Amino acid sequence: MESQSLYRVQKTDFPKLERLLTACFAEDPLYVKLIPDEDTRKRLMPELFECDLNEFFETCEIFADSRELNSVLVVSDESEPYNIFQYYLTEAMASLKTDEYLIKEDPSLKTFWNFVRGKDYLNSRWTDQLHQEERLHIIYLAVAPDMQHHGLADLLMQEAIRYADTHRLMISLETHNPGNVAMYQHYGFKVFGIVEKHFELKQYCMIREIQ
Repeated sequence: MESQSLYRVQKTDFPKLERLLTACFAEDPLYVKLIPDEDTRKRLMPELFECDLNEFFETCEIFADSRELNSVLVVSDESEPYNIFQYYLTEAMASLKTDEYLIKEDPSLKTFWNFVRGKDYLNSRWTDQLHQEERLHIIYLAVAPDMQHHGLADLLMQEAIRYADTHRLMISLETHNPGNVAMYQHYGFKVFGIVEKHFELKQYCMIREIQ
């Protein structure tokens, strides 16, 4: 994905972006279910997002509304060619680092086991069912809590939609917050399916058809 209006996040922005994501997802149903202990969650989430961002910097595109990083959009353009060896190597390294953090922060292995059981919530393999490579996948769309209701989510989403429509791409995403479903439906998304395995937690898999 390319954008002339959004700020392309740099590696030097990662510390601020980790804080943003931690604030945005601290009470997200997925992380509350996987890391139920609040103190462990506070310690662990910045480390998990550090892993995510390093992986995404190599394999995806990361945008913000501005250099102030009041909001973030992480997307994977499935229509673009990629080095499959580099992709899986980067993913494997991130997975090993994540396991290291999980065990370090909770030696009881309860959190580690939750992540093992919850693996279907932590990937986007449901998109294999779409059989659609001309697709943009939204991994994260988040707005700083004190900057919500200022139109930033709309700014990011409209830019993703503009790019997808220009290049005739489907858009896919997942959310674990039922309150977000109506928001995405407002942008033309529909629920493709719901994942619910091992936990009382629903993952809403949503798509916006090629326009």
